Amino acid sequence: MTQDIFALRLAKPMLLIEGEPFDSKDFLYELKLDGIRCLAYLDDYTELRNKRNKSVTEIYPELKNIHKQIKRKCILDGELIVTINGIPNFFEMQRRSLMTDPFKIELAGKNKPVSFVAYDILYVDNEEIIDKPLMERKEILFNVVQESSEIAISRFIEEKGIDFFSLVAKQDLEGVVAKKKTSLYYYGKRSKDWIKFKKLHDKDFVICGYVKDNETGGIKSVVIGSYRDDILIYQGHVALGIAKEDQKIIMDFASTNPSECPFSKEYCDSETLWIKPELVCTVKYMMRTPTNSLRQPIFKGLRNDKDPDECRI
Repeated sequence: MTQDIFALRLAKPMLLIEGEPFDSKDFLYELKLDGIRCLAYLDDYTELRNKRNKSVTEIYPELKNIHKQIKRKCILDGELIVTINGIPNFFEMQRRSLMTDPFKIELAGKNKPVSFVAYDILYVDNEEIIDKPLMERKEILFNVVQESSEIAISRFIEEKGIDFFSLVAKQDLEGVVAKKKTSLYYYGKRSKDWIKFKKLHDKDFVICGYVKDNETGGIKSVVIGSYRDDILIYQGHVALGIAKEDQKIIMDFASTNPSECPFSKEYCDSETLWIKPELVCTVKYMMRTPTNSLRQPIFKGLRNDKDPDECRI
């Protein structure tokens, strides 16, 4: 008997590779939204699951009824976003994803509501459709979803990827995703059929420690690493962009989870407060230097939808 991915919650988001902007009549181009990836299971109820396949529905009560905007039972792939002045704001989205207090969640849902933007459909009417080409899935998506303030469908353009990326970069948006029109959907896999162009690179890292700011009592910088096999490799310090909310979470975690320096001796010092490598953060940067360090790194935010072991070189 074939497993029902809807009933068993087996779907995993397809992943992207990084590349440079290009034009092609074989690809479509979508805005890369600065939010949190999510799969929506929609029937006579709504269930939202993050990349770790953890149900996050209760964190976003304003989205609890989006199944009423769907004409047929389905699984949608999309992005959870918060928009400020019409632009997706990752900080607000990340802040919301870490909330646990029901009162604060309810208040945030009213003041800065989250919306779900769908860009693919994987399952409809008790049938997987991942083997259909992307353009056919897009057509089905537009027929299934009735848009509202809570749920929308990602628009795309064709052929002109370079001009679109240039426009996106000028507006200081996240980037562009190119998708081959004939591409199938591969659960949890990276494919050359889906390519992201970004104004700035970003990558997820493990937080291994921090340096205290003696003047403010907060954090001066965090020390980050990535795994190579089972070994943590030093990836540098990040000082810019660490919000007070994130500083508090890191320092509270450090108070009960101290550890030893996980790197080779040259990167270990007494100034750093070393912690268990369990927190994951996203860092934006211009490029890698010839010595493989990050140029102009900026702390983008903590994330709880990714395991430290996934942060790899």
